[in-house]
Amino acid sequence: MSSVVSVRQQPVKSSIAPAEEQHTTPFQNGVDMQALERISDKIDELNVIKADMKKPGAEKDKTQFRQYDEKQGHVIIFYTEQHLKQTVEYNITARQVFANREPGKMPVMAAAKLLDEYVDQSDPDTQVGQLEHLFQTSEAARLAGRPDWYVVTGFVHDLGKLWGLMGAQGQWDTVGDTFIVGAEYSKRIELYESLKDNPDFNDPRYNTKYGIYSPGCGLDNVMMSWGHDEFLYQVLKDQSTLPPEALAMIRYHSFYPWHRENEYSHFENDHDRAMKPWVQDFNQFDLYSKSDSPPDVEKLTPMYEKMLAKYFPAEVNFGALLKRPTSSSSSSSSNSSLSESA
Repeated sequence: MSSVVSVRQQPVKSSIAPAEEQHTTPFQNGVDMQALERISDKIDELNVIKADMKKPGAEKDKTQFRQYDEKQGHVIIFYTEQHLKQTVEYNITARQVFANREPGKMPVMAAAKLLDEYVDQSDPDTQVGQLEHLFQTSEAARLAGRPDWYVVTGFVHDLGKLWGLMGAQGQWDTVGDTFIVGAEYSKRIELYESLKDNPDFNDPRYNTKYGIYSPGCGLDNVMMSWGHDEFLYQVLKDQSTLPPEALAMIRYHSFYPWHRENEYSHFENDHDRAMKPWVQDFNQFDLYSKSDSPPDVEKLTPMYEKMLAKYFPAEVNFGALLKRPTSSSSSSSSNSSLSESA
């Protein structure tokens, strides 16, 4: 892994605008979380169609979801931008921004409520907000008999979308399927052809089978494309008592080329092979639990707050908000603010 260290130590020109320049971005008066949720939902719909899973969605008529070619039209622009911009250089810079973010603490439940109320009204497959989706995922796992730590993981797994209110440049570095940067791209990545426009595609340092890594180095020693999964993993790995299986489910649940297509096995170590079945099992609850019959949030909240207290401190340092959320139906919960840490 010495080659990885040397790459990370190379001086790079930041591809993230300084704080004073960020005010000139489309996020000037806040971040459009409805747009973020819209593209995130469309991506999930594509993955539902492609997935070959039966539980807990066995009772759901999957033909009611629009077909793959129809969904593709909604996400092709997103993936074209994501695949162009998710370079090694950007990923090094994003991790630097994360490491140097201003501190900001809040309870886990407050973080979930902050992301709530952002629903794409034009999405025919779901009309529930982010909080309902988190409860749907966790409740599906709980009713299937999964242990408390697994249920809690279902509840927090998408909280990394807070990155959209912090250092994100847009949707492309917040949501979407993830992949490894710094090595040859798998041809099983969604819309693989658009990766040919990425500067790394023809860079001899990064376009070989192993790239800057070594065989069997382990997924913990490669750079995943930066987004809400990696952000949340980095936040929680030292601020929770969740087991390794839970952290893998958080970090890799959008890594479809690996857990569904069985790509990148040449980087796996024994730990990755042990974690993979947990990630695969979790995927069914994430995708097939979505419906327009949301759980009773008010009734469930006290029980979940008790479960969350087992694995998290009273407040988690997610980081300070740089942008305010915007919504056509904003509520008091969406206006919650992070408390500055002492």
